[in-house]
Amino acid sequence: MESFPQVLLLLAVAVGVVALFNRLHIPSSLGYLLVGVLLGPHTMGPVIDLPQMSALAEFGIVFLLFTIGLSFSLPQIHALRHPVLGLGTGQVLFTTLTVGVLAWLAGLEPVPAFVVGAVFAQSSTIIIGKQLVEQGEENSRHGRLGLAMSVFQDVTAVPFVVVIPVLGGAAAAGAAAAAGSGSVIGSLGWALAKALLAFAIVFLLARWMLRPVFHFVAERRSAEIFTLTVLLVALLAAWITHSLGLSMAFGAFLAGMVLGETEFRHQVEATIRPFRDVLLGLFFIAIGMLIDPPALVLIWHWGLLGAGVLLVSKTLLVAFMVRRSGADPITAWRTGLLLAVGGEFGLALLALALGAGAIDVALGQVVLASVLLAMIAGPFVIRYNHAIARAVVRAAPPADPEPPAPTLEPGSAAALSGHAIIIGYGRIGQSVAHLLEQEQLRYVALDLDPARVRQAHAAGEPVYYGDAADRLILEQLGLERARLVVISHDDVPAALKVLEYLQVLRPELPVMVRARDEGPVEALQRAGATEVVPETLEAGLTIASQSLLLLGVAPSRVMRRIQEERSGKYRLVREFFRGEPPADADDPADEHRMRSIVVPPAGACVGRSLAELELGEVTVAAIVRGGERQAPPPPGMRLAEGDHVVIRGRQDALNAAERGILG
Repeated sequence: MESFPQVLLLLAVAVGVVALFNRLHIPSSLGYLLVGVLLGPHTMGPVIDLPQMSALAEFGIVFLLFTIGLSFSLPQIHALRHPVLGLGTGQVLFTTLTVGVLAWLAGLEPVPAFVVGAVFAQSSTIIIGKQLVEQGEENSRHGRLGLAMSVFQDVTAVPFVVVIPVLGGAAAAGAAAAAGSGSVIGSLGWALAKALLAFAIVFLLARWMLRPVFHFVAERRSAEIFTLTVLLVALLAAWITHSLGLSMAFGAFLAGMVLGETEFRHQVEATIRPFRDVLLGLFFIAIGMLIDPPALVLIWHWGLLGAGVLLVSKTLLVAFMVRRSGADPITAWRTGLLLAVGGEFGLALLALALGAGAIDVALGQVVLASVLLAMIAGPFVIRYNHAIARAVVRAAPPADPEPPAPTLEPGSAAALSGHAIIIGYGRIGQSVAHLLEQEQLRYVALDLDPARVRQAHAAGEPVYYGDAADRLILEQLGLERARLVVISHDDVPAALKVLEYLQVLRPELPVMVRARDEGPVEALQRAGATEVVPETLEAGLTIASQSLLLLGVAPSRVMRRIQEERSGKYRLVREFFRGEPPADADDPADEHRMRSIVVPPAGACVGRSLAELELGEVTVAAIVRGGERQAPPPPGMRLAEGDHVVIRGRQDALNAAERGILG
């Protein structure tokens, strides 16, 4: 309890400073740095001395890398292998060499010059990621490329952690050139071997275990258990890599990559975000406490010069490499400006070099000042990256926002723009989604039934598990870029809460709402619903037709679609993934249902065409192969191992067809 007053003081100063910075539209990360300076040991006034703060601050980086991993699943990393590995390696290598040579020409010894280059080569994933999210550019081409390259820098810090102490010991012995090379190569090889082992343990185990675990947790329908599970997964992965002598953040990033491939990614990110933001604030406060204002007064000119070298050299090198890779000039310069910012791992490498004697204290203060000034300037450079890039290339801005990177998964909500958000994926929600798909209008759906989400997701439909009453979930679904929201469930309190958030975030956005009867219609309309449809026999078709009209489809085409569905005896209204029905739910034999079946290895149906299969009275609605959905599939298409075959029909016919497919 002795430290309790210090905790209260820390929170009070942080709230006041960050609130002031938000009011002045200054990045909050700079506010946390100022809090660290004010409460640090180098300024007058109260001093915060909490031994646990540095450990807690480190978890801010862990959770940040975990959320970044959610946006970079393995298929996306594989698609980005050339820009990430090629450009990422080139950026670190050429920046280290360029800055190191400049420092050597300025009179530094080779080892200190190498340390300066390695420190300057690092960029702040925290500042880049946080600032891009605040600006809504995290899914832009330059944003994803810059963030991917900055994440790769965290991996390159591992060999630097090994090399710098070896160089420091060799330099102290006066035989860096002779004695250092063999030990550097051996230590570097051992570090890379441990990184591969960590990847195998975290990634392979998580890939086979996480999806079933989260399905089990989601079925409990407890937000508390879900939050505990997310924290356990992130920290367990961090502990595994830390036990191998690697960064905890590296393990968290691997776990996030695995979860990024599942339908739980949006709910996981919304759950972890409050912990991440608070702990990141503590990290910046801890960095601010390292700043010594009186010492900076004596070396400010050298620090300013070093910050200029850092910002300019990295901007030029990255822009040149990205431009040579085929990107347009605007994207190249914007990516270079993102990576120009100094990085926290650079400060960690500097501390390691000071402890190993690879660099003296006086030069270390100059490098520290340079990195801190570059970190302070970083948010402003990132905020105005488009304007600066335009000024450099003298090009007009595009009329529309930049499209997301083409490497995103087709059904990912992060890749959508001008889409519809369907909240509730029961019968009516699926009716709306099917008509949107026929009109080639993009959508993303949300549901709290884990069984239904699993079935629809396996069928290649963009359906995710999550609670739309959580404001963070709505933001993760691309609400800023959506054209329509459809609330297709009949939970009035939840619908009112969603409407309340929409009135704050997007009051102009059209919202269609389903109601069981006419009782809550007026309340829903007062809350901001554009149209409220009471549940009747044609509720699904009415919502679908209004949605198509709001999305700009011609009225005659809408009427033709609806008439086709009526003539087909409301087939789309009756087709649905069963999910988890109540115990007393009716199950009429003639009710149309849908089911997704995975083709087993060496199954009897492998290599056979759809026309050759005797599936009885069912219809093959779609086949999902390699994440690509073909609906309807061509009759001559032959089945392959791992295909998801989506069939529809009566319950007894579905059972018979499933037995035929599974052999």
